[in-house]
Amino acid sequence: MKIALLTSSRADYGIYLPLLNKLKQDSFFDLHIIAFGTHLSAQYGETVNRITEDGFDVSCRVDTMPDGDSPEAIAHAMGKTMIAFSDIWQKKSFDLIIALGDRFEMFAACAASIPFGIPIAHIHGGETTLGSIDDIFRHSITQMATYHFTAAEKYKERVIALKGSDKNVYNVGALSIDNLKSMKLLSIPEIKELLAIDLSVPSILITFHPETVDYHKNEMYVEELIEALKEIQGYQYVFAMPNADTTGNMIRQRLNKFILSNNNSIGVESFGALVYLSCMKHCTMMLGNTSSGFIEAAFFPKYVINIGERQLGRIVTSNIYNCPIERKKIVSAVAGFASRKSAEHIDIYGSGTAAQQMVTALKNISKQ
Repeated sequence: MKIALLTSSRADYGIYLPLLNKLKQDSFFDLHIIAFGTHLSAQYGETVNRITEDGFDVSCRVDTMPDGDSPEAIAHAMGKTMIAFSDIWQKKSFDLIIALGDRFEMFAACAASIPFGIPIAHIHGGETTLGSIDDIFRHSITQMATYHFTAAEKYKERVIALKGSDKNVYNVGALSIDNLKSMKLLSIPEIKELLAIDLSVPSILITFHPETVDYHKNEMYVEELIEALKEIQGYQYVFAMPNADTTGNMIRQRLNKFILSNNNSIGVESFGALVYLSCMKHCTMMLGNTSSGFIEAAFFPKYVINIGERQLGRIVTSNIYNCPIERKKIVSAVAGFASRKSAEHIDIYGSGTAAQQMVTALKNISKQ
C-alpha cells in the first residue's frame, strides 16, 4: 500500500510518531512523508529536520507558509497549498492519504486530492473546538475522508452522525497515549541539561494559541493572560509558542516581550514531542488553550486550566477547569489548583494500541 502521510506542523508530527514507526517497520507499506506548513519555516524551528533526524525520509517538502497572520494571508496560503498539492496528486500515484487533525493547511491539501479520487484516512475526527476555525476544517476533512480513526467513543459517534454511516469508522484511541506508554520521558536533571529549565521549581507549562473565530479580541486576551501572570506568585513559567494562526505573530511578540522582562519565564519555540511531554510530566499544572491539555494531560493526569473558547466542545475530564480569559478568574483558578492533591486517573483515550489498530485496519482495507 503506497501511502502519502501529510504532516504540516511539529504538533501533528509528534502525534504521528507511533504510527510512523509501525508503517516504516512493515514492508507491506510504502511510506511517503509529505512535509509542509510550519515544518519548512525557520521562524517555527524548521522542524522538518526533526523528521529526518528521527530516521524518516521526507518524500516531498512543500512551501505553503502564509506571508503573515492576517485573514487574507491565511486565505492566500490555503490557495497556495491547494495549487501545490494538485501538482503532487497529479504527478504521483498513491493508494491512500493519511491526514491528522484540523489545520487549514491540512484541509487544503486534502481538498486538492478530491478530484483525483484518492481515499483519505482521517485521524482525530469528530472532535469539536468552537473557538477555532479548525472546527470547520476538521469536520470538512471528515466529510472528504473514507476511513476514520477517532480518539474516543464520543468522537466516533460524532463522525458517524456527520457521515450518516458507521462504515469504516474506528475508535482506536489516541496515538498520543501510544507515545506516552512507549517513551522513556526525560528526568528533571535531563531537561535542565538540555534546555536549562529547572522543573524542580514549581512550574506552569503555558501554551496560548489565537482564538481564530473571534480573532479581533486576541490582543485583549493576551493582555489579560499577561496581567494574570504578573499577579500570580511562586511559579516558573515555561511557554510553548503559538501556532501559525490569525494574529499568532502578535501573540508571539507580546509573550516574548513578557518573557524577556521576567526572569521566571522561559520560551521554547519547538520542544519536540519527547521534551514537551517530559515537561508536561514534571510541571505543576498547565495553562492555556492547547489540545494537548485534553488528551496528553489526561495520561498523567495533570491539572489543566483551559482558558477561552478555542477548545470548547472537547471532552472535559476531571483534571480540566474551563476558565474565561479574564485576569481575576485565571489567578483564582491557579490558586484553586495549587491547593489540590493529585488528579484522578482518566482512561477514555485508549490503552496505547492505536497505531497497531490502525495498521491492522489499513491491511484489512487493502483486501476490500
